[in-house]
Amino acid sequence: MIIYPAIDLRGGVCVRLMHGRFDAETRYDDDPAARLAAFRAAGADWAHIVDLDGAEAGRALQHGLIGELAAAIDVRIQSGGGVRSADDIQRLLEAGVSRVVVGSMAVTDPPAVTGWLTRFGPDRITLALDVRADGDRYIPALKGWAEAADIDLWAALDRYPAGTARHLLVTDVGRDGALTGPNLDLLAEIHQRRPDLWLQASGGVADLSDLTGARSVGASGAIVGRALYEGRFTLEQALESARS
Repeated sequence: MIIYPAIDLRGGVCVRLMHGRFDAETRYDDDPAARLAAFRAAGADWAHIVDLDGAEAGRALQHGLIGELAAAIDVRIQSGGGVRSADDIQRLLEAGVSRVVVGSMAVTDPPAVTGWLTRFGPDRITLALDVRADGDRYIPALKGWAEAADIDLWAALDRYPAGTARHLLVTDVGRDGALTGPNLDLLAEIHQRRPDLWLQASGGVADLSDLTGARSVGASGAIVGRALYEGRFTLEQALESARS
């Protein structure tokens, strides 16, 4: 399982949000390059970087900084936030990002995203579905988690038949930044329904057992943020847990 230590950028600094709320921000680092270098020194092969300003505004705002980070630090970067066009993807890939995360557009415009998957290849794009529980359904949250989609998670995934996409990141918004553990039941159901997708778990990781739990239900990757920043475990320990 791949561990993706996370850097959420807002105003050029590293922050974390509680439940995706922009008014519930904790600021951690003023120097994202130093944080990314520390992740690499700890042994990370990948990092997950989000342009929160772009996600909130619905357009790329910090892709220049993300490109600088990709050029400066020898680590593969998965990055998104405000990706709305093929040009956004092209610029990030040319800047050195290894895989681009497409969020809201994956729900609102599947034909366009399917075209991007064909053009750039399924290994260069991660579909990101951020969901909220609504009774026994999970509804994708859009535009920086400010709006709700008019379809549920399963209908959204059905728009990408097997062989179309390869990487899927699912965040349970209710657990994001809350250190309450990932939604293992949801991850297990996704893996059962769509074993063709390489699933990344996101939201709620609090201790090492959460990583082994996610792996046990079929996740091939896990995004780790607040637990690292608050010292719940080290990145070295997380990487070792993923390997063991």
